[in-house]
Amino acid sequence: MRLDKYLKNSRIIKRRTIAKEASENGRVKVNDKVAKPGTEVAEGDIIEIQFGDKLFKAEITNVAEHVTKDGAKEMFRVIED
Repeated sequence: MRLDKYLKNSRIIKRRTIAKEASENGRVKVNDKVAKPGTEVAEGDIIEIQFGDKLFKAEITNVAEHVTKDGAKEMFRVIED
């Protein structure tokens, strides 16, 4: 699944356009590499997002196309917040 779509589906970032902008501006890393919005992500990948001076780091535990609000919380495991 594309990175920007995953960030939206998992509700880490609320809108896909914002997820896309964050990726294009180099604020998102997947497995320690700066990622573009179209980067494919899979279970086991580590995502790092820089929100201002805050770093959010999580491991992808599930990749799903359609997910409920409650199910979104199970798509990742927070490592650092």
